[in-house]
Amino acid sequence: MRTSKFDHSPHARCLIVVGVAAWLATLASPYVQAAEQDRPNILWLTIEDTSQREFGCYGNRLAQTPTIDRLAAEGVKFTHASSTAPHCSPARSTIISGCPATTYGTDWHRADWRVPVEQYFFPRLLREAGYYTTNNSKTDYNTARPDKRRGMDAAWDVSGGKATYNSGKRKPGQPFFAVFNQASVHMVRVRSYTLEGRRELEGLPLDEIDVPPFLPDLPEVRSDIALHQEGINEVDQWVKQFLDDLDARGLKEETIVFFFSDHGGVQPREKAFPFITGFRVPMVVWVPEKWRDRVGLPMGQASDRLIGFEDLAPTVLSLAGVEVPNYMQGRDVLGPGAEPKPYQLEFRTNQSQHYAPYRNASDGRFHYIRAYAPHRPEALRQSYQWGVPAFMAWDKAYYADALKDPRHKAIFEPSPTEMLFDLEADPWEMTDIADDPAYSEKLSELRGVVSRHLRDSKDLGLFPFTTREHGDEPLYDWVRRTNFPLETLYTAAEMAGQGDQANEEELVDLLAHEQPAIRFWGAMGLATLAQRGRLETAPPELVEAMNDKNADVVVAAADAITRMDDPMPGLERLVGLLGDTTEEGDAAGSALESLGELARPVADRLKQLPENQSARSTLITLGELPHSAYFTDDQSKHALRVNQLRRNWRSPAP
Repeated sequence: MRTSKFDHSPHARCLIVVGVAAWLATLASPYVQAAEQDRPNILWLTIEDTSQREFGCYGNRLAQTPTIDRLAAEGVKFTHASSTAPHCSPARSTIISGCPATTYGTDWHRADWRVPVEQYFFPRLLREAGYYTTNNSKTDYNTARPDKRRGMDAAWDVSGGKATYNSGKRKPGQPFFAVFNQASVHMVRVRSYTLEGRRELEGLPLDEIDVPPFLPDLPEVRSDIALHQEGINEVDQWVKQFLDDLDARGLKEETIVFFFSDHGGVQPREKAFPFITGFRVPMVVWVPEKWRDRVGLPMGQASDRLIGFEDLAPTVLSLAGVEVPNYMQGRDVLGPGAEPKPYQLEFRTNQSQHYAPYRNASDGRFHYIRAYAPHRPEALRQSYQWGVPAFMAWDKAYYADALKDPRHKAIFEPSPTEMLFDLEADPWEMTDIADDPAYSEKLSELRGVVSRHLRDSKDLGLFPFTTREHGDEPLYDWVRRTNFPLETLYTAAEMAGQGDQANEEELVDLLAHEQPAIRFWGAMGLATLAQRGRLETAPPELVEAMNDKNADVVVAAADAITRMDDPMPGLERLVGLLGDTTEEGDAAGSALESLGELARPVADRLKQLPENQSARSTLITLGELPHSAYFTDDQSKHALRVNQLRRNWRSPAP
């Protein structure tokens, strides 16, 4: 009996079905067979606006994060990882370039600048080395549109909502570098203006919430902590999707996994603030057995090694066997030969329209904070963050004199020039020891570290906003081509923040400098002297500076004069600029909001500007308007929806 070449016996039919199913599976994902690779895959799972304290592996007793906790138990849990900047766009600008964003002048949160594209987008180097590179999908790099487009085209094989390492365009055995950004725990989750209508949060009773001591224990604070914690618990399920997917596709033993947040948490005195809570992030790195020879840290242990976001690019390049270019300022912190860093440097440039730069340094135990515009408070209202109920509740409590702990009042008052905290004894930075003689040597050491880093990194973050744009030429290139006197800029900014009366004459002389960025710091230094009661009468040069060609110089000069014995010329100049729709108006509004009672002489003028948020904010501070007047009805009408919404953690997926 002749048989068909296609045997249809039950056993044969079973084999055919299994074979077809396997064939279809390879079509859907050609990498199930996990081809042998000579370089590791690298997967980044990033989240937003989240502190270490919100995960079980970092000690949170209410966290339900078993996947991340297990990843930490099997990998390396970093206890001293820093975002370098306390909000997302300058943090991501640092990540993508391998340098502090201040080096390129891309440190101003939510502003796009020209950059030297060829050295700014580090995934280009991985792609040129044969990696399949994908980004899903945040691209918050503070770069001007033409530069961003060119850089993105060079850096990513695919960037967008469908980008994945599981693409059929990735060749068998081709290593991948894949970034996935989860936004469900972004500040927008708790930005509801009010607690009205906020749903119950299962498993997170408000009376059991741990309120860190740097926060006042207010109902809004407890509710916001709980709502954000709910999101963290959901993120754990998101991470599990990827680990399960790697396992199912046979990619687990080929893939190094990084999990981290883009900066500190959503609560007041975290995101956008210059304290450790704004910088310190959860970070876990898991390395499969096959690739552990490329890592110098043992798996299954916590590490107190300092790591900053400028180190991520060099670290990934080293893991991939790609040479780290010498223009990168970060370093490989994972390799077998990696030496621990002695210091981690950080920066804060602005809070929305408020320009008040800080530079920080930490040796792991001590954290140093340096203010360059200390006449302004650390907490100035801005429309995004003050939409979070806890922010406005803390603000209201301060102006109602309802805060019992003086340390909870400090962020609404002018800042010291320097702060120093012992993180071992005081992890929440509640007690400033900068004036304690016992720590004078450490203060001097870290002050020097910050000062040297300004110069070594060629920090461009001390250029005020209106001095950063030079046509199509990046500020980075312009300062080099023109041989800009950066040393003078740094000396001027340092002197401006000191508030030392001995510097008055030099600060006045700076007002005549040919460069507006340097004239600006002369005026800002005089404002700090005046705020500290060390300069009563405006020098003629300062009065003349209110007619400067540069808007930032004009505003800084007016700000200084409002703090002296004849404040009206400065106040009138600032109020006159409020209607300006350019950066000049924003800067003037910021200056007015920092004045407190000093702005009372122009209260009636401000009442004539009901559409201007800075005018309303100043009137709120003066007690002329309730806090509810800060936002318009249109700004807060979506509050009930936010309080009912449960954000979708399922996207992006592998």
